[in-house]
Amino acid sequence: MADNNKVISIDEDKRIAQYTDQLRKLRTDGVLKQGKLRDEMVAAKKNKLLEPAQREQIIADCRKGIDEARADAEVHKNEINALTKEAVAYVNKVSSAYEAQVEAEQDAVIAQARQALSAEQEKIKASLEARIAEIEKQSQGISDAEKKSELNIAKYESDSALFDAKRRCATAVDQAKAAKNQAFIDRVQKNISIRHGKTDFAEETKLKWRNYKFNFKASKFLLDNGLYLAIIIFFVVCIILAPLKGNGNLLTLPNIFTILEQSSTRMFYALGVAGLILLAGTDLSIGRMVALGAVITGLILHPGTNIVTMFKMGPWNFTAIPMFWRVAMALVLSIVLCTIFSAFAGFFAAKLKMHPFICTLGTQLIIYGLLFFGTSGTPVGSIDSSIKDAIGGRWIIGMTGNGELLTFPKLIIPAIFAIIVAWFIWNKTVFGKNMYAVGGNSEAAAVSGISVFWTTLGVFIMAGVFYGCGSFLEAFRANASAGTGQGYELDAIAACVVGGISFNGGIGKIKGAVIGVIIFTGLTYCLTFLGIDTNLQFVFKGFIILAAVSLDSIKYLKKK
Repeated sequence: MADNNKVISIDEDKRIAQYTDQLRKLRTDGVLKQGKLRDEMVAAKKNKLLEPAQREQIIADCRKGIDEARADAEVHKNEINALTKEAVAYVNKVSSAYEAQVEAEQDAVIAQARQALSAEQEKIKASLEARIAEIEKQSQGISDAEKKSELNIAKYESDSALFDAKRRCATAVDQAKAAKNQAFIDRVQKNISIRHGKTDFAEETKLKWRNYKFNFKASKFLLDNGLYLAIIIFFVVCIILAPLKGNGNLLTLPNIFTILEQSSTRMFYALGVAGLILLAGTDLSIGRMVALGAVITGLILHPGTNIVTMFKMGPWNFTAIPMFWRVAMALVLSIVLCTIFSAFAGFFAAKLKMHPFICTLGTQLIIYGLLFFGTSGTPVGSIDSSIKDAIGGRWIIGMTGNGELLTFPKLIIPAIFAIIVAWFIWNKTVFGKNMYAVGGNSEAAAVSGISVFWTTLGVFIMAGVFYGCGSFLEAFRANASAGTGQGYELDAIAACVVGGISFNGGIGKIKGAVIGVIIFTGLTYCLTFLGIDTNLQFVFKGFIILAAVSLDSIKYLKKK
């Protein structure tokens, strides 16, 4: 404690400094030495100037030293743990008192700032009234236009003064809140230092909560989450209305599994187009890609002779080929063809800087024409029932409480796998980081050494692979034809935007695309469950898309 009953901070407390010094001495020949020797080992492995024998000797010496340091750390382990526990407890005690003092001081600062603002507002208001009265008094010698101009100037100056006063108050309040938050941050950082980098779950949770409160602004929260709150309210209303209309309970496991099953194939399309939206692009050819892969899959996996000819060739019968190879052939061909067309559009976007809207519109028309000309628009028929059940069927789980059979859709499994793969690419690879860089600012990315051409083309190729997988699985849900997938591109794009992947590029996460797909599929299912006309469902979707893009644009303009 210092004079005048003022509590000292943890940085000023000598006992805490002693604890830190003691722990550093105990760890010097143990934990600290291990870290130093490991760094030396890594440096030796990377140093190309060393002779092989010299490098091996350094590595051997480092390993020997690490073993010795590990033994030393084990000897002092209990002493270090006990001293660490004691030091953390003391830091918490000192910091709690200091934080309480800072809290009281900064609360007084906040109260003073708000009182000053109130007084200044009254002063500005009184000054404006006096000035208006003066203008009215002198108005006999001036025209109405001059009088109006003088009044407008007075009001403008008054509004400017009020704005400046509010800004000063807000700055003072924010600084006071930051000081209160920093006191706790200092405690956490000191404890982490005492524990030698180890965090505490309770401390981390409290710190995140305090940071959230400190940064929370109602306007920003509503801007970021307003659409989700509206959609949640919509789902709640649907859940309440469904039993009242005699449609049964909407919130049941069978219904949830059905929504997830319908989302499964759409997930592939959203994961594919998400990368293009991240580059501030889009893809209008998704629906035709779906038809392309589904038709190919339907032709190969059809039981018996196909009723459809392709470019006046056929009909074919693939039943002589073992089922495993037929499935593999259908999957590979779907992926290859979708990737070729996607890469074709990507080349024009990457090389000629053509907007993806135009590139993919072109490939959409090409695929559409080829499919209808090749198949005459005739559906290819159903696929073999045995493989359809093996990949697109359901596992029986049991019975629900009301005697309904509960089954789990198998198509959910590949969708989950696709999400994991996409998440890994976006977050754990250099290519994923390059995607964000190019999407955020392609010129800056090029200057930093990133190949904008190959990154853009790579995103199109990745999208084609996802489309190919999704279109292959789409054939297991319905009879495929050249018209399969009509409008899927709009649902996929809208799902990504609703999920927070910005059309302005460089902003978004995979989880956003996943959430967006489930929201859109759930929306359609709920409206159908309630018996809403299919045409009116497009109206609901349209409003959601407009709201999502509007909020995205507002956020983008605010950042600028």
